[in-house]
Amino acid sequence: MGIIDTTDRQIIAPFFADVDTRNASSQEVTYGTGIVDGHNAFGVDWVDVGYYPSSADKLNSFQLVLVDRDDTGSGNFDIEFNYDKIQWETGGASGGTDGLGGDSARVGYSNATGLPGTFFELPGSAVNGAFLDTNLTSGLIYNSLNSDVDGRYVFAARNGTIVTPTPSNNVPEPLTIMGTLTAAGFGVTLRRKQNQQQKATAQA
Repeated sequence: MGIIDTTDRQIIAPFFADVDTRNASSQEVTYGTGIVDGHNAFGVDWVDVGYYPSSADKLNSFQLVLVDRDDTGSGNFDIEFNYDKIQWETGGASGGTDGLGGDSARVGYSNATGLPGTFFELPGSAVNGAFLDTNLTSGLIYNSLNSDVDGRYVFAARNGTIVTPTPSNNVPEPLTIMGTLTAAGFGVTLRRKQNQQQKATAQA
């Protein structure tokens, strides 16, 4: 059993770890609303964020996007995790040293009931070194889930249930997070390296 699957709180966790943005070299967390593939969306950006306690010698960049999918049924939505850079996995509050080791990061979600099918942790959660860019096999930026884009993990919530994820290991162009989310608008553009296809557009 892990942490996310036994929590008594509802949680969507693209990177459940000790993010700490107090260091001047760490960027702040930003968020906003916008349009993704024609659907309303809410996104949160952790771009170049450090770890506890106030450390920034290693930085992570990742993103959470919640996409309204009422086109498939009332109340339906997609959860999308995007990863551009994962250099640290643990803060000092979780037994890490220089951002590594200890009780390392987890990725997943839970509706806090503990019932089968209501929670999920990505394989590699709590495994030292599993999600780091230095791990060419299981690093978050090299793999995907329900997507043909490396670094993108998509979970479909339909009729009150998240469709059981099926892990995959694809080899498309790498993901790049461009820009930041702001409260004024969804200013993130996700691009594939070759065709520069725009995934999210800014909204006033």
